[in-house]
Amino acid sequence: MDTVYRVMDAILPFECFRLGFMKNALLAILLLTPLLALLGTMAVNRRMAFFSDALGHSALAGVGLGMLLGVQNDLISMIVFGILWAVAISRINRTGGESADTIISVFSSTGIAVGLLILSRNGSFSKYSSLLAGDVLSVKPQDLFWLLLALPLGVGAWAALYNRLLLTAVNPALAHSRGVKTKWVEYAFVTLVAVAVMLSIRWVGVLLINALLILPAAAARNFSRTAKQHALFSVLIGLFSGVAGLIAAYYLDTGVGAAVVLCAAVIYAATLPLKKRTR
Repeated sequence: MDTVYRVMDAILPFECFRLGFMKNALLAILLLTPLLALLGTMAVNRRMAFFSDALGHSALAGVGLGMLLGVQNDLISMIVFGILWAVAISRINRTGGESADTIISVFSSTGIAVGLLILSRNGSFSKYSSLLAGDVLSVKPQDLFWLLLALPLGVGAWAALYNRLLLTAVNPALAHSRGVKTKWVEYAFVTLVAVAVMLSIRWVGVLLINALLILPAAAARNFSRTAKQHALFSVLIGLFSGVAGLIAAYYLDTGVGAAVVLCAAVIYAATLPLKKRTR
């Protein structure tokens, strides 16, 4: 890490990146935002914009249930519960009994209610309140290792699933006729989203994770003409929003997550006029 820090000192023009915690935060953003942006493109294409919101809310339930079961590592609890929650949403959604937004809303409200019920016992919720807004400035060097591992694995899984996911989103019947196992492809995708969300939640926060996943992809869709452009521009918007939000938060002395999301929101608003022209 010392070598990486020295390179950053040599090439970064901003004084704020002379601080160790700002270097760690920048590296975390550079590792997190591309993966979230890529997954966001498929979530937008599949009309699953609020799916990550339900997963984010389930993080509180995962921590609470992990505490009851004696699991010491909160991240493990969140990932395991998040995967189970994601598969359950997908399974019930496939039955077609209710609309997707209704099912996601039910799971979202249930997840946060269960988490608050368990974690607020005896007035102990203050220890976990940081999960709501996140704190990317608390990233440690050992955390960066897991993010560095997650990025290539996540991008590789996204690339392997992409064509089948896109086909099932556009025409499920055609995908099934071509031998695509649509159910298992969808389970694989929601599992991938669940892992990415839970890895990010401590630094992005329950309240902001959905916006960070969806806004770059939604903005890129406003002016992209092809699927490749959509993926590329989504990643670029995610990276720019992350870095610009981090710098703005430092100089304005405000929350990083909120600043990053607002940067992405401004880009989305600026690209809206391009949507009709592109279509």
